[in-house]
Amino acid sequence: MAAPHPGPHPQPHPHPRPNPRSRSHPRPFEDLVAEGVAAPTEGWDFSWFEGRATEARPSWGYAVSLAGRLSRARAVLDVQTGGGEVLDFALGRAARAPALLAATEGWPPNVAKATELLGPRGVVVVAAEEDAPLPFADAAFDLVISRHPVRPHWTRLLRVLRPGGTYFAQHVGPASAFELVEYFLGPQPEEVRTARHPDRERADARAAGFEIVGLRAERLRMEFHDIAAVVHFLRKVVWMVPGFTVEAYEPRLHERIAAEGPFVAHSTRHLVEARRPG
Repeated sequence: MAAPHPGPHPQPHPHPRPNPRSRSHPRPFEDLVAEGVAAPTEGWDFSWFEGRATEARPSWGYAVSLAGRLSRARAVLDVQTGGGEVLDFALGRAARAPALLAATEGWPPNVAKATELLGPRGVVVVAAEEDAPLPFADAAFDLVISRHPVRPHWTRLLRVLRPGGTYFAQHVGPASAFELVEYFLGPQPEEVRTARHPDRERADARAAGFEIVGLRAERLRMEFHDIAAVVHFLRKVVWMVPGFTVEAYEPRLHERIAAEGPFVAHSTRHLVEARRPG
């Protein structure tokens, strides 16, 4: 699934294979919901979705591209690292590790997971809320990276980059998985649908002082093969449907999947490379 995945475009987690449940013998709604609720949500390991959901991968292969950049960097910061899986994957494939490696994360379970995973690689994991200023000196890094940040704080990113340094990231784009979002919340206003648009982010980055080196966007097919996958997905990416609770759930979507097959949505992603002039 989304985050956070070897396959045609190698990523840190397995790309789930389609395995639709039998429509003639659907599993009970209550059993599937219980499975979705029981699965742990910390970190960005999406391997639990194997056989339950699929998502096409962006053609650029962010984590693999990142490995090459790490080999050439001296000081690297990973912003909102999650459980550290993406950085760990890239470091494992880099020809050499940067001399200085740091990462930030705001959710305590992920801080613990990232510290355990990245500590042996020499990465200092700093607990920092998403909206808090980055707790590092000016011009401390020549490469800042992020995969699926909640939102990029361009002025803060620019501040910690050295002149000539690069911000290299994969962002979630506009109206990502909105077929699922609007199933629960109804039609969303245009300003919500266009939030995270790459054109808007390009303008914001330039306004902060960045030069845009590259910007690519893709729309990617997602399939949810059972209701457990939907429940777990919405528990893991809680911002998709704010206030989502299993208690408020009803079996209509479960019945639709059992009768018609996978629920189809589309994620949007864009690859950003921005440079601090100098």
